[in-house]
Amino acid sequence: MSLVSTPSSSSSSSSHVLSSYGWDGRWEAAFAPYADQGLVPGRVVRVDRGQCDVVTADGTVRADTAFVAPHDPLRVICTGDWAAVETAGTPCYVRAYLPRRTAFVRSTSSSRSEGQVLAANVDHAIITVPLSVELDLGRIERFLALAWESGAQPLVVLTKADLVPDPVGLSYLVQDVETTAPGVQVLPVSSTGGEGVDVLAAVVSGGTSVLLGTSGAGKSTLANALLGEDVMAVQATRDVDGKGRHTTTTRNLLALPGGGVLIDTPGLRGVGLWDAEAGVGQVFAEIEELAEECRFHDCAHLTEPGCAVLAAVEAGSLPERRLASYRKLLRENQRIVAKTDARLRSEILKDWKRRSAAGRAAMEAKRGGRNR
Repeated sequence: MSLVSTPSSSSSSSSHVLSSYGWDGRWEAAFAPYADQGLVPGRVVRVDRGQCDVVTADGTVRADTAFVAPHDPLRVICTGDWAAVETAGTPCYVRAYLPRRTAFVRSTSSSRSEGQVLAANVDHAIITVPLSVELDLGRIERFLALAWESGAQPLVVLTKADLVPDPVGLSYLVQDVETTAPGVQVLPVSSTGGEGVDVLAAVVSGGTSVLLGTSGAGKSTLANALLGEDVMAVQATRDVDGKGRHTTTTRNLLALPGGGVLIDTPGLRGVGLWDAEAGVGQVFAEIEELAEECRFHDCAHLTEPGCAVLAAVEAGSLPERRLASYRKLLRENQRIVAKTDARLRSEILKDWKRRSAAGRAAMEAKRGGRNR
């Protein structure tokens, strides 16, 4: 059953009721043209097969999304969007959504390498990393690159901290992640014991947060801890590898009792980059800074003389794993972008030919030296 707006449903009423979901003066100004059309503002709290649940000043409505760019995966409405809803009739329809302030986008696992928006208008991207299994620093860096690129502030939460009873051991794990995530807060949390939950609740109370991570990372348990009740279903993880089933199957936006809203997402098996060069640079800021000191401005940090990055690796101030991860993510991002950019594809091909020719010349020079 749809809810019908009435003339008394003023913008001030919307501001009062929707403020707990993030509505503010900027959103109200952006919505003004749609208000003149008799449409109602609301925030998308769940999307499911061409329909979505939208919380409005008069309650939550179920609305059809057929009018909102159904064929462009980057423009399909998603959880976190602010929508302009036509409620006068059955069914209700989303007629448009407001321009996004931020968007967390990943590359799909399909051969077409399309982008997929996981959450919109997010202030904090909470990357959940379980301490029940060995840390995967490369995966953390991948999540961080997408988070920085989205425009949100990343935060790494080390879940299941109660499984590491040794305070010294826990401290070393936190330090490892802090080295991997420069400029990002790293917070160990035990959802069952409550340690760290109050600190996290204070961080997320000021806006919209999205929970990101693999299956079994403890996202739903963490969501329940922040909500103060068992809203999200929870399943046990496997003892063998710490992996879990997809407890959460859709992205859900929930208002937190201490302020702010939380988007819980299904576990992500694949975290493909999507045009995230700036995000990669942010994650590896120390390498980007070192690169400015290289002799050549286009240094690839492979074998070039005067490379400040390689010098840092040799000196031990830059971990070799870190440089390898940086190269890997840049290559992956370049491949993704090249699939939709013919000019970049041509540049990559020219660069590959140039490096191949240089490699052959170097080999011939070595063979020539041996023949003398």
